[in-house]
Amino acid sequence: MTDRMLPLDERAAAYNRMAEALSYLGDTWRDWPDLASVSGAMGLSPSHFQREFTRWAGISPRQFQSAIAHAEAGELLRQGASVLDATFETGLSGPGRLHDLFIAHEGLTPGEAKAGGRGADLVLGRAPTPFGEGAWLISPRGLVALGFIDDGAPEKAGFIHPGYGEDAAFADLAGRYPDADIRRDDAAARRMAAQVFEKGEPLPVALYGTPFRRQVWRALLEIPAGETCTYGELARASGHPKAARAVGAAVGANPVSWFIPCHRALAADGRLHNYHWGVARKRAMLTYERAHAA
Repeated sequence: MTDRMLPLDERAAAYNRMAEALSYLGDTWRDWPDLASVSGAMGLSPSHFQREFTRWAGISPRQFQSAIAHAEAGELLRQGASVLDATFETGLSGPGRLHDLFIAHEGLTPGEAKAGGRGADLVLGRAPTPFGEGAWLISPRGLVALGFIDDGAPEKAGFIHPGYGEDAAFADLAGRYPDADIRRDDAAARRMAAQVFEKGEPLPVALYGTPFRRQVWRALLEIPAGETCTYGELARASGHPKAARAVGAAVGANPVSWFIPCHRALAADGRLHNYHWGVARKRAMLTYERAHAA
């Protein structure tokens, strides 16, 4: 974590407001609203918003707008637009960079992976993430599942996924591994959160699931940050070109949010839909990635 970044607890607490800001900037970047306009829409002073957004995202609001424009210009050029057209459509642009975390290894034998957690000793804990409070399910081999907790947050403009308070989020993850022995350990979850989000260390994962699902989850890892693909494209990439529906079900069953990026899979018409932890969170993740990866 750089000196500019908020501590992880504060990044989690700021997520709801930042998700709203990401959505606003994503909708208005072509108009290049100034800092006063953006901060006013968030109900904050310009200096407060500038400081909080920059320390949450790692880039300023203006850099964020520029990075979105840069990404959009690149897409227009790939589609055959002229440089003049791309410039006219997007205006200014600027670079950004995503600090990519990566998956170190699965750490399971094929038999263990297919067993669905039978007999495994797992711990379940609460710890912050940049996208709100996380529910972390961990084995001695690595991260088994990551979900999100939205308790106590206002349901403003649809930004909060209703129904996933702490108890519901924990039950959701634990219910996927009914044959495992699970105990609560928030300290273990906080250690893993600090390891990957603050120190930038490799993240070991332990993916329980059928070989088909794990093949789809690996294909998700091949989608570059800041980019998306359709379920049909993912089906082809995972070696199952005629199984788009089954691939979609496997994407929906992905237990490890953010790190195994099921948020990068879209419907054939490009719609954001059916994200287990809320469409607003999916949009925030994609917008954040797109700006940083530009």
